Amino acid sequence: MDFESLKQECLACRKCSLCETRHNVVFGMGSPTAEVMFIGEGPGQNEDEQGLPFVGRSGKLLDQYLEAVDLSREKNVFIANIVKCRPPQNRDPLPEEWDACLPWLREQFRLIRPKIVVCLGRIAAQRLIRPDFSVTKEHGQFIEKNGVLFMATLHPAALLRNPKQKPMAFGDFVALREMIGKVCDHTY
Repeated sequence: MDFESLKQECLACRKCSLCETRHNVVFGMGSPTAEVMFIGEGPGQNEDEQGLPFVGRSGKLLDQYLEAVDLSREKNVFIANIVKCRPPQNRDPLPEEWDACLPWLREQFRLIRPKIVVCLGRIAAQRLIRPDFSVTKEHGQFIEKNGVLFMATLHPAALLRNPKQKPMAFGDFVALREMIGKVCDHTY
């Protein structure tokens, strides 16, 4: 399956009950040849309305951090979520919703073949790195899994709620830029 076919299938997904309350499937956006992939938990209200990941206030903050380290959702990264539809009232996704959506993310991962995955927030880190992962204690550290480097940082929405943590998160993006220079071939 190619990337565009995957996207079209995903946009028509009806594998769980989230399809009944969504406005749009949020497939993800960015370069399908990105060496760096950012993964959040799931879409919020703005993302559901626009069908794009991280487009609200937290998305604007994420874009500022990306730009500061010469990254861009339009050029050299791919941004996705674990679940592709917004849970009602932004509740945490249910286990059956995770399970229904995970094959979409796995296929995105298989086609993109990133060298680095950045988990945005605790939920994504605990699903993709390990269940007891602590973003506040282990942020910015790289963990190798099956030849791919995983790193977690604080979710941009958490940074908006607690601005004192912004310098800590910015340090994670600086570390990311350094790692990209070591392991990526065409990001910069």
